[in-house]
Amino acid sequence: MQLYHHPFSLDSQKVRLALEENGIDYTSYHINPITAKHMDASFFQMNPSGKLPVFQNGSHILYNTIEIIQYIERIAAVSSIGDDMKLSSREVLEWIHKIQEWNPKYFTLSHVPEKHRLYVSKFLRQVIIARMAEYPDLASAYHLRLRDAYDTEEKLTDPEVIRSSEEHLVRLLDEVETQLNQTSYLAGEEFTMADVMLIPILARLMLLNLENEYLINRPNIADYWRMVQQRPSYKKVVGKYFDGWRRQKTLAKTWCFIRMRNLLKKY
Repeated sequence: MQLYHHPFSLDSQKVRLALEENGIDYTSYHINPITAKHMDASFFQMNPSGKLPVFQNGSHILYNTIEIIQYIERIAAVSSIGDDMKLSSREVLEWIHKIQEWNPKYFTLSHVPEKHRLYVSKFLRQVIIARMAEYPDLASAYHLRLRDAYDTEEKLTDPEVIRSSEEHLVRLLDEVETQLNQTSYLAGEEFTMADVMLIPILARLMLLNLENEYLINRPNIADYWRMVQQRPSYKKVVGKYFDGWRRQKTLAKTWCFIRMRNLLKKY
Protein backbone atom coordinates (compact mmCIF):
# COMPACT_ATOMS: atom_id res chain seq x y z
CA MET A 1 0.00 0.00 0.00
CA GLN A 2 1.25 3.44 -0.94
CA LEU A 3 0.23 6.86 0.33
CA TYR A 4 1.07 10.02 -1.61
CA HIS A 5 0.84 12.87 0.87
CA HIS A 6 2.57 15.78 2.58
CA PRO A 7 2.75 17.05 6.19
CA PHE A 8 1.28 20.42 5.11
CA SER A 9 -1.87 18.77 3.77
CA LEU A 10 -4.76 18.63 6.24
CA ASP A 11 -6.41 15.66 4.53
CA SER A 12 -3.06 13.88 4.36
CA GLN A 13 -2.75 14.24 8.12
CA LYS A 14 -6.21 12.75 8.60
CA VAL A 15 -5.37 9.69 6.52
CA ARG A 16 -1.96 9.20 8.11
CA LEU A 17 -3.49 9.40 11.59
CA ALA A 18 -6.02 6.75 10.54
CA LEU A 19 -3.23 4.51 9.25
CA GLU A 20 -1.18 4.90 12.43
CA GLU A 21 -4.15 4.42 14.78
CA ASN A 22 -5.16 1.25 12.92
CA GLY A 23 -1.62 -0.11 12.77
CA ILE A 24 -1.53 -0.35 8.97
CA ASP A 25 1.87 -0.52 7.26
CA TYR A 26 2.29 1.57 4.13
CA THR A 27 4.91 3.13 1.89
CA SER A 28 5.08 6.91 2.20
CA TYR A 29 5.70 9.26 -0.73
CA HIS A 30 6.03 12.99 0.02
CA ILE A 31 4.41 15.24 -2.59
CA ASN A 32 4.83 18.88 -1.55
CA PRO A 33 2.00 21.01 -3.00
CA ILE A 34 3.70 24.27 -2.05
CA THR A 35 6.75 23.41 -4.18
CA ALA A 36 4.35 22.19 -6.91
CA LYS A 37 5.51 18.56 -6.78
CA HIS A 38 1.88 17.56 -7.22
CA MET A 39 2.16 18.98 -10.74
CA ASP A 40 4.95 16.60 -11.78
CA ALA A 41 3.70 14.57 -14.72
CA SER A 42 4.30 11.19 -13.04
CA PHE A 43 1.90 12.12 -10.24
CA PHE A 44 -0.43 14.27 -12.33
CA GLN A 45 -1.17 11.43 -14.75
CA MET A 46 -2.41 9.34 -11.85
CA ASN A 47 -4.28 12.22 -10.21
CA PRO A 48 -5.17 15.15 -12.54
CA SER A 49 -6.90 16.98 -9.70
CA GLY A 50 -3.49 17.37 -8.06
CA LYS A 51 -5.11 17.01 -4.65
CA LEU A 52 -3.66 15.12 -1.71
CA PRO A 53 -3.71 12.49 -0.40
CA VAL A 54 -3.83 9.60 -2.85
CA PHE A 55 -4.01 6.07 -1.49
CA GLN A 56 -3.06 3.10 -3.65
CA ASN A 57 -3.43 -0.58 -2.89
CA GLY A 58 -2.45 -2.52 -5.99
CA SER A 59 -4.66 -1.34 -8.84
CA HIS A 60 -7.13 0.19 -6.38
CA ILE A 61 -6.64 3.96 -6.10
CA LEU A 62 -8.62 6.27 -3.81
CA TYR A 63 -8.64 10.08 -3.77
CA ASN A 64 -11.48 10.92 -1.37
CA THR A 65 -10.36 11.34 2.26
CA ILE A 66 -13.42 9.77 3.85
CA GLU A 67 -13.38 6.84 1.41
CA ILE A 68 -9.70 6.25 2.20
CA ILE A 69 -10.33 6.24 5.95
CA GLN A 70 -13.25 3.83 5.63
CA TYR A 71 -11.12 1.60 3.41
CA ILE A 72 -8.37 1.64 6.06
CA GLU A 73 -10.93 0.65 8.70
CA ARG A 74 -12.07 -2.30 6.60
CA ILE A 75 -8.47 -3.46 6.13
CA ALA A 76 -7.89 -3.22 9.88
CA ALA A 77 -11.12 -5.12 10.61
CA VAL A 78 -10.17 -7.95 8.25
CA SER A 79 -6.64 -8.09 9.66
CA SER A 80 -7.81 -8.28 13.29
CA ILE A 81 -10.24 -11.18 13.22
CA GLY A 82 -10.88 -12.19 16.81
CA ASP A 83 -9.67 -8.85 18.19
CA ASP A 84 -13.15 -7.28 18.16
CA MET A 85 -12.21 -4.53 15.70
CA LYS A 86 -15.33 -2.56 14.76
CA LEU A 87 -16.10 -0.17 11.94
CA SER A 88 -17.12 3.39 12.75
CA SER A 89 -20.58 3.81 14.26
CA ARG A 90 -23.23 6.05 12.76
CA GLU A 91 -22.39 8.76 15.30
CA VAL A 92 -18.71 8.64 14.33
CA LEU A 93 -19.60 8.80 10.63
CA GLU A 94 -21.81 11.83 11.25
CA TRP A 95 -18.88 13.64 12.88
CA ILE A 96 -16.54 12.57 10.09
CA HIS A 97 -18.79 14.05 7.42
CA LYS A 98 -19.54 17.16 9.48
CA ILE A 99 -15.85 17.93 9.96
CA GLN A 100 -15.00 17.24 6.33
CA GLU A 101 -17.64 19.73 5.19
CA TRP A 102 -15.38 22.58 6.33
CA ASN A 103 -12.89 23.47 3.62
CA PRO A 104 -9.74 24.97 5.23
CA LYS A 105 -8.35 26.33 1.96
CA TYR A 106 -9.51 29.95 2.04
CA PHE A 107 -9.29 30.28 5.81
CA THR A 108 -5.69 29.07 5.80
CA LEU A 109 -4.56 31.18 2.86
CA SER A 110 -6.21 34.29 4.29
CA HIS A 111 -3.93 33.99 7.33
CA VAL A 112 -0.73 33.63 5.32
CA PRO A 113 1.14 36.94 4.80
CA GLU A 114 0.02 38.28 1.44
CA LYS A 115 3.49 38.72 -0.03
CA HIS A 116 4.39 35.11 0.74
CA ARG A 117 1.06 33.81 -0.55
CA LEU A 118 1.33 35.71 -3.82
CA TYR A 119 4.94 34.64 -4.28
CA VAL A 120 4.02 30.96 -3.94
CA SER A 121 0.92 31.40 -6.10
CA LYS A 122 2.96 32.95 -8.90
CA PHE A 123 5.53 30.17 -8.63
CA LEU A 124 2.80 27.54 -8.87
CA ARG A 125 1.32 29.16 -11.96
CA GLN A 126 4.76 29.26 -13.61
CA VAL A 127 5.23 25.56 -12.88
CA ILE A 128 1.84 24.69 -14.40
CA ILE A 129 2.57 26.72 -17.54
CA ALA A 130 5.95 24.98 -17.88
CA ARG A 131 4.30 21.57 -17.53
CA MET A 132 1.70 22.48 -20.17
CA ALA A 133 4.50 23.14 -22.64
CA GLU A 134 6.48 20.08 -21.58
CA TYR A 135 3.54 17.64 -21.71
CA PRO A 136 1.11 18.80 -24.42
CA ASP A 137 -0.99 15.63 -24.02
CA LEU A 138 -1.79 16.79 -20.47
CA ALA A 139 -2.19 20.48 -21.38
CA SER A 140 -5.99 20.55 -21.01
CA ALA A 141 -5.82 19.01 -17.52
CA TYR A 142 -3.02 21.39 -16.51
CA HIS A 143 -5.07 24.31 -17.84
CA LEU A 144 -7.86 23.41 -15.41
CA ARG A 145 -5.41 23.61 -12.52
CA LEU A 146 -4.12 26.95 -13.81
CA ARG A 147 -7.67 28.27 -13.87
CA ASP A 148 -8.17 26.99 -10.31
CA ALA A 149 -5.08 28.91 -9.19
CA TYR A 150 -6.39 32.18 -10.63
CA ASP A 151 -9.85 31.48 -9.20
CA THR A 152 -8.37 30.94 -5.74
CA GLU A 153 -6.58 34.29 -5.80
CA GLU A 154 -9.76 36.02 -6.95
CA LYS A 155 -11.84 34.49 -4.16
CA LEU A 156 -9.26 35.53 -1.57
CA THR A 157 -10.05 39.16 -2.43
CA ASP A 158 -13.72 38.58 -1.58
CA PRO A 159 -14.38 39.29 2.14
CA GLU A 160 -17.58 37.23 1.98
CA VAL A 161 -15.66 34.08 1.05
CA ILE A 162 -13.31 34.51 4.01
CA ARG A 163 -16.12 35.41 6.39
CA SER A 164 -18.17 32.38 5.36
CA SER A 165 -15.24 30.02 5.91
CA GLU A 166 -14.50 31.50 9.34
CA GLU A 167 -18.13 31.34 10.44
CA HIS A 168 -18.33 27.70 9.37
CA LEU A 169 -15.23 26.93 11.44
CA VAL A 170 -16.61 28.74 14.49
CA ARG A 171 -19.89 26.80 14.29
CA LEU A 172 -17.97 23.54 14.07
CA LEU A 173 -15.70 24.37 17.02
CA ASP A 174 -18.66 25.49 19.13
CA GLU A 175 -20.38 22.18 18.46
CA VAL A 176 -17.21 20.29 19.32
CA GLU A 177 -16.83 22.30 22.53
CA THR A 178 -20.38 21.36 23.56
CA GLN A 179 -19.78 17.69 22.81
CA LEU A 180 -16.50 17.58 24.73
CA ASN A 181 -18.32 18.88 27.78
CA GLN A 182 -20.11 15.51 27.84
CA THR A 183 -17.46 13.05 26.59
CA SER A 184 -13.68 12.70 26.68
CA TYR A 185 -13.45 12.23 22.94
CA LEU A 186 -15.58 13.47 20.11
CA ALA A 187 -17.86 10.45 19.83
CA GLY A 188 -17.68 9.01 23.33
CA GLU A 189 -15.09 7.81 25.82
CA GLU A 190 -12.89 6.12 23.24
CA PHE A 191 -10.69 7.59 20.51
CA THR A 192 -12.28 7.12 17.07
CA MET A 193 -11.92 8.17 13.45
CA ALA A 194 -13.95 11.27 14.36
CA ASP A 195 -10.96 12.41 16.42
CA VAL A 196 -8.66 11.58 13.53
CA MET A 197 -10.65 14.09 11.46
CA LEU A 198 -10.59 16.81 14.13
CA ILE A 199 -6.95 16.75 15.25
CA PRO A 200 -5.50 18.19 12.01
CA ILE A 201 -7.88 21.16 12.19
CA LEU A 202 -6.67 22.00 15.69
CA ALA A 203 -3.08 21.53 14.53
CA ARG A 204 -3.70 23.93 11.63
CA LEU A 205 -4.96 26.61 14.02
CA MET A 206 -1.80 26.17 16.09
CA LEU A 207 0.38 26.38 12.97
CA LEU A 208 -1.29 29.68 12.06
CA ASN A 209 -0.78 30.98 15.63
CA LEU A 210 -4.54 31.27 16.14
CA GLU A 211 -4.82 29.15 19.28
CA ASN A 212 -5.76 32.10 21.51
CA GLU A 213 -8.62 33.08 19.27
CA TYR A 214 -10.03 29.64 18.55
CA LEU A 215 -8.76 27.10 21.11
CA ILE A 216 -7.81 28.64 24.45
CA ASN A 217 -11.19 30.35 24.83
CA ARG A 218 -12.86 26.94 24.50
CA PRO A 219 -11.66 25.12 27.64
CA ASN A 220 -12.97 21.68 26.69
CA ILE A 221 -11.19 21.81 23.34
CA ALA A 222 -8.04 23.15 25.02
CA ASP A 223 -8.01 20.17 27.42
CA TYR A 224 -8.77 17.75 24.60
CA TRP A 225 -5.96 19.23 22.49
CA ARG A 226 -3.42 18.74 25.27
CA MET A 227 -4.56 15.12 25.66
CA VAL A 228 -4.46 14.08 21.99
CA GLN A 229 -0.99 15.57 21.52
CA GLN A 230 0.29 12.77 23.75
CA ARG A 231 -0.81 10.06 21.31
CA PRO A 232 2.02 8.35 19.38
CA SER A 233 0.09 8.85 16.13
CA TYR A 234 0.00 12.63 16.65
CA LYS A 235 3.70 12.79 17.43
CA LYS A 236 4.57 10.86 14.29
CA VAL A 237 2.15 12.54 11.87
CA VAL A 238 2.00 16.15 13.11
CA GLY A 239 4.38 16.79 16.00
CA LYS A 240 7.40 15.52 14.05
CA TYR A 241 7.00 18.40 11.61
CA PHE A 242 5.26 21.22 13.43
CA ASP A 243 5.87 21.09 17.19
CA GLY A 244 8.16 23.84 18.51
CA TRP A 245 11.27 24.56 16.41
CA ARG A 246 10.28 21.88 13.89
CA ARG A 247 7.62 24.20 12.51
CA GLN A 248 10.21 26.80 11.50
CA LYS A 249 12.46 24.10 10.04
CA THR A 250 9.66 22.60 7.92
CA LEU A 251 8.49 25.98 6.60
CA ALA A 252 12.01 27.35 6.05
CA LYS A 253 13.05 24.30 4.04
CA THR A 254 10.07 24.72 1.73
CA TRP A 255 10.56 28.48 1.35
CA CYS A 256 14.26 28.08 0.47
CA PHE A 257 13.40 25.48 -2.16
CA ILE A 258 10.92 27.79 -3.87
CA ARG A 259 13.31 30.74 -3.74
CA MET A 260 16.11 28.71 -5.32
CA ARG A 261 13.86 27.36 -8.07
CA ASN A 262 12.68 30.90 -8.82
CA LEU A 263 16.19 32.32 -8.93
CA LEU A 264 17.33 29.59 -11.30
CA LYS A 265 14.03 29.78 -13.21
CA LYS A 266 13.70 26.00 -12.95
CA TYR A 267 10.00 25.33 -13.02
